[in-house]
Amino acid sequence: QVQLVESGGGLVQAGGSLRLSCAASGSIFSTNVMGWYRQAPGQQRELVASITSSGSANYADSVKGRFTISRDNAKNAVYLQINSLKAEDTAVYYCRLFDGVTGIQYWGQGIQLTVSS
Repeated sequence: QVQLVESGGGLVQAGGSLRLSCAASGSIFSTNVMGWYRQAPGQQRELVASITSSGSANYADSVKGRFTISRDNAKNAVYLQINSLKAEDTAVYYCRLFDGVTGIQYWGQGIQLTVSS
């Protein structure tokens, strides 16, 4: 069983920066994709960014240039650096791990990020 635990959310002023962290534990194969999704009130969950185990990153158009995803394979951790925060970044952010060997995806419990304008 794989568990994902997010941290680093909270209340931040617009224009500020924040780093979200997600630590994975359990039986994790080295071939996987980790990513961040977000869900704003009344909206569907959407992909923010993802990164493969080899370091190839992908971003939603809406966050390119402001968000940076990175990972530490030794720690089974993924990070999301968010700069120039906007009110529309307010959402619950979820960490996701897709296991490339088993085809199973895992989700964290989500963490709230609120940006005050």
